[in-house]
Amino acid sequence: MASAHPAMASTAPTFDVIGQPVHGVTPSTALTVMEQAVAAGRSAFVCFANVHGLVLARQDAELRRAYAEALLVAPDGMPLVWVGRRAGVAVERVYGPDMALEACGLAARRGWPVYFFGGGNGVARSFAETARALYPALMIAGVETPPFAPLDAERVAREAAAIARSGARVVLVGLGCPKQEIWMRLAAPHAPGVLMLGVGAAFDFHTGRVRQAPEWMMRSGLEWLYRFVQEPRRLWRRYLVNNPVFVVLVLRQLVRGRDHRPVLRA
Repeated sequence: MASAHPAMASTAPTFDVIGQPVHGVTPSTALTVMEQAVAAGRSAFVCFANVHGLVLARQDAELRRAYAEALLVAPDGMPLVWVGRRAGVAVERVYGPDMALEACGLAARRGWPVYFFGGGNGVARSFAETARALYPALMIAGVETPPFAPLDAERVAREAAAIARSGARVVLVGLGCPKQEIWMRLAAPHAPGVLMLGVGAAFDFHTGRVRQAPEWMMRSGLEWLYRFVQEPRRLWRRYLVNNPVFVVLVLRQLVRGRDHRPVLRA
């Protein structure tokens, strides 16, 4: 997979999902890649891709560029996992909210300060407190709720530089897709030695603002239905428009046999 930072790219295999390379990783292998990046002092970011993100990326060049430059594009949604397995890749779901806590646990063990960036008013601080309750050794480098406004490259550069000055080694970014992916791509050059994770809904899930779907629904690929019932006005377009588009595109991919192409390497 092409990357603007070849020295930082993961060597994990990739598979095609409606034209987007996705890394064939598991939660443990993804965490290993992240740990190696931080230990090496690299500036990098990780995207947790799902149906919504991949459909958006077909029309959004900035999101495609973010995916192309990411250290990992991990399969956050079960439909992506199913496509990967059909292509013969030993892949598992790498769920952003779970990986946010895994990253906090890793950071606590390694003594790496973590910065919480995103969410609504007070949410980042609440998330940080939740994480520290789980991992008392966790060092909090900072918490910040950025303004709800379109991305501005100069402001992103200032935000990233401030994060770097805080001493953070890991940043949990919760701005929602595609804003968080684009923000991380713009921020990475201004935060040397920092690993950024675009964990989206983790901020709301782990602070109790939004309930997570039952485990059986998550395993069955029905998490979207649970979330839609909770927030229909906000999520109707994501699930009632993007999901059918994804199904049509995947079926077209399968008919053309693209899922049987040789596995690519980053």
